Amino acid sequence: MRAIAVLSVVTFHAFPTWIKGGFIGVDVFFVISGFLISTIIFESLDKGTFSFAEFYVRRIRRIFPALILVLSACLAFGWMVLIADELNQLGKHIVGGALFASNFVLWSEAGYFDNSAETKPLLHLWSLGIEEQFYILWPFVLWFFWKRKFNLITLTFLIAACSFYLNLRGVKKDPVATFYLPQNRFWELLCGSILAWVVLYKKMHVKALD
Repeated sequence: MRAIAVLSVVTFHAFPTWIKGGFIGVDVFFVISGFLISTIIFESLDKGTFSFAEFYVRRIRRIFPALILVLSACLAFGWMVLIADELNQLGKHIVGGALFASNFVLWSEAGYFDNSAETKPLLHLWSLGIEEQFYILWPFVLWFFWKRKFNLITLTFLIAACSFYLNLRGVKKDPVATFYLPQNRFWELLCGSILAWVVLYKKMHVKALD
């Protein structure tokens, strides 16, 4: 499903008239990511085996090899084809990508004098930034409230509702910030978290009845 979501976005950018709503693949990707990560965390917490070190090591092993390759290739390509100002901008984007802060970097550049998207080969990393910011924060939030016996599905609903409200309010006031900032996007990943809770505990309830 992740591959289909990504393919819809790529197809949209390559052939906009073929699949006009293909950009929604990013939103679908966020939901899938929230579902997968939350499933891992919920199960580990229930079993008492959750480890922050293990969780983040797995994320690093999955993401960093491909990320380093992309950043290196873009730097080499940019060195050959970009002018000085564009190359300086690329360097800033590489640092932002490596620190999972591309969405903040791109948000700070948005405006009348912003360079064209064609000179930003790492533009797509805005979504990785939001995803990784969620991966950094969400395990701590779940673990903190789980230790205090708080109902995790209630917590997830509350945070998702707040994020969705910020998204709706921000679309009219500042659509650029709403697009890039994590608090306006986390509700999509949290929808995946809610689905993970429903699927996981429905399955456990059925097993208990058997």
